[in-house]
Amino acid sequence: MFIPKAKNVIFLMMEGGPSHLDTFDPKSSLDKFHMKKFTREGEKFSKMFTGNRYIVKSPFEFKKAGQSGADMCDRFVHLADVADDLCFYRGCQGDSVNHPTAQYHMNTGNRFGGDPAIGSWVSYGLGAINDNVPSFVVLPEVAFPQGGAANWSNGFLPAKYQGTSFRPIGSPILNLEPPPGLSRYHQRESLDLLQELNEQHRRQHPDHDELSARMNNYELAFRMQLEVPELVDIEAEDSTTKEFYGIGNTLTDAFGRKCLLARRLVEQGVRYVQIFSGGWDSHDFLERAHGTLIQSVDKPIAALIKDLKRRGMLEDTLVVWTGEFGRSPDNGIREGGIAYGRDHNQLGMTMWFAGGGVKAGYTIGATDEIGEQAVEVVHPIRDVHVTLLHLLGLDDNKLTYFHGGRYKQLSQFGGKVISELIA
Repeated sequence: MFIPKAKNVIFLMMEGGPSHLDTFDPKSSLDKFHMKKFTREGEKFSKMFTGNRYIVKSPFEFKKAGQSGADMCDRFVHLADVADDLCFYRGCQGDSVNHPTAQYHMNTGNRFGGDPAIGSWVSYGLGAINDNVPSFVVLPEVAFPQGGAANWSNGFLPAKYQGTSFRPIGSPILNLEPPPGLSRYHQRESLDLLQELNEQHRRQHPDHDELSARMNNYELAFRMQLEVPELVDIEAEDSTTKEFYGIGNTLTDAFGRKCLLARRLVEQGVRYVQIFSGGWDSHDFLERAHGTLIQSVDKPIAALIKDLKRRGMLEDTLVVWTGEFGRSPDNGIREGGIAYGRDHNQLGMTMWFAGGGVKAGYTIGATDEIGEQAVEVVHPIRDVHVTLLHLLGLDDNKLTYFHGGRYKQLSQFGGKVISELIA
């Protein structure tokens, strides 16, 4: 629909709501007002935000990174090396402060769930690059994010557009090898017979979408047995590359493997890869929790950006880093000390992009003096989705699917491209 600037997406989802105030949006006013007590009441506020509240400063120091002078928490040691490849956006606002609904909103455009995930829309709109691998792959934690697999559901789109989740422990996909004693020839013969019988049934039930999807899945599974085992074999990478991603280090190994696998997947034609990092919901003990989580993703993400760039892939691969919302500048749970944290905040958050046609080395938008809400280049989440599709060459108003008596789209009812983000 448009000339695309990107052909793939790697979406880094920090589940739980990372604090923008303690990662990429420092506020000196929080130091000045630290532990200032105030009371907030009223029906318009949820119980999370009422009662006695305390302004909380960040437990971290901040630094200027790269020639662009990007603001970064000093715990981001490696990401600072690629600061000039990143585009920080501080103007996004969500609609929900509850984790499941906010996850659904960020991942599907509908905070009540049931709609197709972004990766499903992308696969539907652009089709597959490589027919032997899924077009939409999800790399979750051992525990799925709040809202579960509905975060990568096909929704009302045909079932073949559902995200394929890879297991974080053991073989990423079960049954990649055929059963002992069954040759590829006999497996092919069995599938051909099954296809013939299913086709007869489908002609009698032409509206049976699930059957068509099941038939397609059988065929894809057979093709995946030929190609995927080599694709997911991280151990085939040389030791230098594995160390580069932090593989082998207890703190960075799990996320490093996901980032390296994401690069390999995109390299082989997977359209949309979503990686989850959980545990960012820091209502207290923020210094310890965020500090550890930052260290766990810092080196792997920096390695991913550098690796894509040196392979000439960053130009047409859009990398997105975000959570489902930001955090509040105040807290009502603890009155200070190293155990303080922050509550949920949908009105102020920071996300960043790299590659795929976005501006490199820029910070777009701003939050207010204490980081409570976005005040410059303010856009809802649907505009971020519309912009993402635009970078892939897709028009949200034309990428529709008829369901429930009307044409539906990712943005629900239309949105605006955030032109300030586009190079």
